[in-house]
Amino acid sequence: MKATSYLKSAETRVKSILCGLLLAGGLVIGPTSQVAMGQGNPNPGVIPPQARAYGLSYADWGAQWWRWAYSFPLAQFPPLQSGELDCSAGQSGSVWFLAGTAGQGPVTRSCSIPTGKALFFPIITINNDYPCPDPNFQPPPGETLEQFLTEGAEAVINLVTELEVVVDGQPLNDLFSYRATSRLFTFTADPSLVVFDPCVTGTEQYGVTDGYWILMNPLPPGPHTIFFRGVIDFGGGNTFEVQVTYNLTIAP
Repeated sequence: MKATSYLKSAETRVKSILCGLLLAGGLVIGPTSQVAMGQGNPNPGVIPPQARAYGLSYADWGAQWWRWAYSFPLAQFPPLQSGELDCSAGQSGSVWFLAGTAGQGPVTRSCSIPTGKALFFPIITINNDYPCPDPNFQPPPGETLEQFLTEGAEAVINLVTELEVVVDGQPLNDLFSYRATSRLFTFTADPSLVVFDPCVTGTEQYGVTDGYWILMNPLPPGPHTIFFRGVIDFGGGNTFEVQVTYNLTIAP
């Protein structure tokens, strides 16, 4: 999930706040539909990354995920939580979100989720947000804000070297095909999150998110375990790692 470290260089003009936990194109999947293991889908129960499910693309769900995560004050910020949780906090509709970490080491969480809820989470992601206190963090002449933020977000996610997701003991396949980059979107973060993200203003601001995401069809009632892990390698022995285990009870 997000880390408090920044990448800023003349070559890439990257400002990154990293976050990991937690669709582009044609197929529309209704709220109660399930995607089976079909042609070109290597993961039963996971909605393909090219699908448009529950009304949004993977990239659109990524923007929604950031709006959800940033709506909490620092003390309840989902990537910083562990242990027994109320996974209903801030959730609505047919798709519920799970969170990654802020790079604080392996985290285990437990909670109950109602039956019939799809689950969306980032294996590892970034929200490149604007404006920031650094006056030099601006698009160069001739480049739009969206292009500038997209370039910075992509430069970070291009450094991802390891991805792993295991659902009920079954590893998911072809995870590097689940990357999605959003368009420019707006969000309003709780002001207390400025401790975590110095670019938070507490008012409406802009962002572009990039990362690797999973959107799962609803799990059947009963106990389930979801494990996910992602690594960004900045070189020189400097890495950022997300590692999360969710012990879920799907309520009938």
